[in-house]
Amino acid sequence: MKKEEIELDLLLDALYRLTGYEFRQYMRSSLHRRVKNRLSIEGLPTISRLTEKIIHDITFRDKLLGDFSINVTEMFRDPLFFKAIREQVLPKMKDLPEIRIWHAGCSTGEEAYSMAILMEEEGLIDRVKIYATDMNEVVLKVAEEGRFSLQKMQSYTRNYLQAGGKHSFSEYYTTDREGAYLLSRLRDRITFAQHNLVTDGSFNEFHMIICRNVLIYFNRDLQLQVLHLFNNSLSKSGFLGLGSKEAIHSDISFLEEFEAKQKIYRKKPDTHS
Repeated sequence: MKKEEIELDLLLDALYRLTGYEFRQYMRSSLHRRVKNRLSIEGLPTISRLTEKIIHDITFRDKLLGDFSINVTEMFRDPLFFKAIREQVLPKMKDLPEIRIWHAGCSTGEEAYSMAILMEEEGLIDRVKIYATDMNEVVLKVAEEGRFSLQKMQSYTRNYLQAGGKHSFSEYYTTDREGAYLLSRLRDRITFAQHNLVTDGSFNEFHMIICRNVLIYFNRDLQLQVLHLFNNSLSKSGFLGLGSKEAIHSDISFLEEFEAKQKIYRKKPDTHS
């Protein structure tokens, strides 16, 4: 084993023992890339120096946790995915008295807010409860504010329209010099909370789970573990939405393709949690 691999193992062990966050089953290439970036920023020569620093410096430890969390997102990201949710999935839910949706690995909340807008436009907003979780407390605080950069609103508007948006996107936010703020009636439908997909269990039963562009950072064993967590968290015939570069493994028997192109799966009705 290369010295650098041993150093990375020791860093991940230290992080787990200090924080309870488990990164040892993340894709090694992704971890190396993020660690090298932090080494460059800090001007540190080795991963061992990084390990020493996280042991003694809590603020620095939090920085590294932030590096390891996955925070790339935007409103209506991959618009055709949201169009498929609007046109194919939500009609299956229209008769439910309550609709529970879990956005797992929600980052700063853009996709959860996108879902709230969909529910508003489809007349389901009063029946939906959206739970949006992430392991990173910093991004959750940002998400709860519902505030986004004005510079991003043009691309978000374009995504919204491509996703089948029915109104003017500007109807859903107000602006000031600080940024764009999503309307309170949308924010009120979302509960943001800390949850670690690696170490935490199921906490409710959901009609739909959205976990996009998270599994690609996990190794195969961890992907299977998380998919089983989703199985335990999905209602009968519930839906699972993954990222455009993600797919379920062939040995996963409890899910079937619902909309293959947009990576939307459905729990088989005869499957037990």
